[in-house]
Amino acid sequence: MTDIIRLLPDSVANQIAAGEVIQRPASLIKELIENSVDAGSTTIKIIIKDAGRTLVQIIDNGTGMSETDARLCFERHATSKIRKAEDLFSIHTKGFRGEAMASIAAVAMVELKTQKHEEEIGTLIEISGSKIEKQEPVSCQAGTNIAVKNLFYNVPARRKFLKSDKTELRHIINEFEKIAIAHHDIQFNLTSNDSEIFNLYPTNLRQRIIGLFGKNINPALVTIDTETSLTKLSGFIGKPEFARKTFGEQYFFINNRYMRHPYFHRAIMEAYENILTPDSIPSYFIFMEADPATIDVNIHPTKTEIKFENERMIWQIIHASVREAIGKFNISPSIDFNNEGIIDIPIANKNIQASPDIEIDRSFNPFREDDSYHRDPITINHGNRSNLDNWEKLYAGLESAGSNVKQGAVFTSNEPGRLLQIKNRYILSPVKSGLMLIDQKRAHERILFEKFMEAIESNNPQSQRTLFPEAIELSQADITILSEIEDDLKIIGFDVTYLGNNSVTINGYPSDSKNDDPSGMLEILLEEYKTTSQNLSSRPKERLAVAMARAAAIPYGRALVNEELREVFDALFACKTPNYSPTGKPVVNIITLEELDKRLK
Repeated sequence: MTDIIRLLPDSVANQIAAGEVIQRPASLIKELIENSVDAGSTTIKIIIKDAGRTLVQIIDNGTGMSETDARLCFERHATSKIRKAEDLFSIHTKGFRGEAMASIAAVAMVELKTQKHEEEIGTLIEISGSKIEKQEPVSCQAGTNIAVKNLFYNVPARRKFLKSDKTELRHIINEFEKIAIAHHDIQFNLTSNDSEIFNLYPTNLRQRIIGLFGKNINPALVTIDTETSLTKLSGFIGKPEFARKTFGEQYFFINNRYMRHPYFHRAIMEAYENILTPDSIPSYFIFMEADPATIDVNIHPTKTEIKFENERMIWQIIHASVREAIGKFNISPSIDFNNEGIIDIPIANKNIQASPDIEIDRSFNPFREDDSYHRDPITINHGNRSNLDNWEKLYAGLESAGSNVKQGAVFTSNEPGRLLQIKNRYILSPVKSGLMLIDQKRAHERILFEKFMEAIESNNPQSQRTLFPEAIELSQADITILSEIEDDLKIIGFDVTYLGNNSVTINGYPSDSKNDDPSGMLEILLEEYKTTSQNLSSRPKERLAVAMARAAAIPYGRALVNEELREVFDALFACKTPNYSPTGKPVVNIITLEELDKRLK
């Protein structure tokens, strides 16, 4: 029998590794900037063209490399950061695996110029697809200048799956922001297609955050500072009134390394419990310091998922620290009122009788056995018989219902039935088989989604102008999203103008919207678009329609008058797919008579 197992060539092995480490231009930039940070750079310049497809160039003034080091850095598992396995538990640098440069060289054309400060001549290396094309001495500035050209040129399938330039640029900005926040003592300059996006000078953490997200974030920042035997916390949390509907300003760092940690995020969200409005997300920029021996940064190639030795205890520390900061700066309400069960007391009106007139028959004897005696000891004067008629009218029509319902829900007649709203969340209507329960927000999402898709397909926008155009400041990443979907936004009725300096003005919004807060709607739209963009099976225009429908739909808690209830009800069952929201969640549920009978037994 012939042998079938073979060792992969280094070029193929590097391309496989590149699939884990270099997923898109943003991950390439992350790896290169982190190398510059590890090299002790005080100035880092990033130049990109065509969102990184054509060129990514990083220029720094770090220590630079010798000729031998410059050649070895492209070998797989060649690193200056660790020497033995134990070193993995005392890591203070960003990179350490020795995979990044080899992975980059496997899927791109790379030109490296580097020179140590104490040397007079530098080294030039050109490499394509893991193959050395040139190596020679060169005169260059001290530090490292690396240009990565034509990313994935030799892996067309990977290049084909890259998104639009605007989408890829957004991912680049997200990665850039994480590193720029963590290293506010370094000067960063980011240029895209000869247009400067960021020029950040060394400063303190607060000023770096303002430089990235705009001056409007400054009054929202509250200092957090806690030190324990397990960890030290510092940084800022956001005041509740500045919380937004979108993610984007939530950052955890451990030993100056950005990390994703849903468990710790929940600790912060629970600290804001009963303070934030529903679906709001506070900003936070929290730096944690811990003994490297108590964390594991080696569980994922991108090194953003960190495992902690004492996760539960650190969760409690984060939760308590945030609560303390909230209380210390008096940004939480002193009394948490719960409106559940509170009775509304109407304002006094002389035309309204506050209580019924009661006439008492004082001659009545309850022990008297004379049946001829007319027992009517208490007579209640309700003022007007019409009041009783109104109560009777409340139940009139409940035996009938409205329009026909698709997919099996049949009404007893074609006459409109009475619709009731429950807890400002559900719409209730009787049907032949029992009671129909409709989720009002999901129903409106379905209605708007089909209208927006029709508007997009027919290119027929329907917009209502704002009385006073509203200005809003967004992050640079959100600005890139807006520029990415700007044309389609106008088609569905959202008119936004870019003012510069991360500010936009809202001039109009979809006429069918039930959300009367355009800026809040825009924030929800951006967050929903980010979320739906994870669904690769959806077309871009469909993703936008879903995001816009969820942003513009009737929010939970909104009381609807009878005409609005009827409008939602009729429009829902005129839809092609009334039973499910655009995201696939159920809209309609029937509570059968059998279920009702069981509950009342």
